[in-house]
Amino acid sequence: MIVAGGMDDSGVNGPDSGGETFRAGPAPGRRGAVRVEPGLKRVRVYLHGEVVADTTAPLLVWEKPYYPTYYLPAAEVRATLVATGATERSPSRGTAEILDVVTGDGRTAAGAARRYPDSPLPQLRDAVRLDWAAMDEWLEEDEPVYTHPRDPYTRVDILASSRRVRVELDGVTLADSGSPRILFETGLPPRYYLPLTDLRRDLLVPSQTRTHCPYKGTAEYWSVRLGERTYDDLVWIYRAPLPESQKIAGLACFYSEKVDLYVDGVAQQRPRTQFS
Repeated sequence: MIVAGGMDDSGVNGPDSGGETFRAGPAPGRRGAVRVEPGLKRVRVYLHGEVVADTTAPLLVWEKPYYPTYYLPAAEVRATLVATGATERSPSRGTAEILDVVTGDGRTAAGAARRYPDSPLPQLRDAVRLDWAAMDEWLEEDEPVYTHPRDPYTRVDILASSRRVRVELDGVTLADSGSPRILFETGLPPRYYLPLTDLRRDLLVPSQTRTHCPYKGTAEYWSVRLGERTYDDLVWIYRAPLPESQKIAGLACFYSEKVDLYVDGVAQQRPRTQFS
């Protein structure tokens, strides 16, 4: 299974029903509100080997509280946009015209663009939203970016630690380590990345799930099997992370929302996130 949007990486907003609730991105406004800010990076988009758009004036639009989406100036979209006649209504952004994206050689990404010419948000009226997954490649400056734009409000710090970390589930110890790398990411609980030698590898079952994060790269997963019960996709690893996250290469991390975590012998409250 291929999942767009890292299961451990997107910003989160869980119900407050025990544990600490985490939220990423800029401070939310009223329900349904959308935040729009100018982006500062050059953004290029490719489809079938052709440049679909090239701009130094993108807009970052938080359609959801978790991460932004790029809207690009219509004048800097090079592909031909063909109206399909279909529309889509958003309470916050207004009515979108749905457009096909046609490259110079005539190949088409059907329904892969949206325009909001009468949006109540004036910044969006002359902008085009390209469907991320329908494009072949997105670049910020000269570097590929995956899943969604990097959020300017998100910071990732990875620190070596000597704290003792123990992971349990149903009373069974899954991992015990005295040399974690702790990843602190805005809006998420701390993530404890552990050496594989400190895990009960005999309890792990490889999963076909892969997720993608614009800050870390591609994650692989294991499920945990305890007796007759299997807990799906409970552990992940970045075997070849992006350069800024090299410190977690080859280390494994558990969902602290779904296991019992002890740090220096103290039980940690399970955080509330969208993955709880």
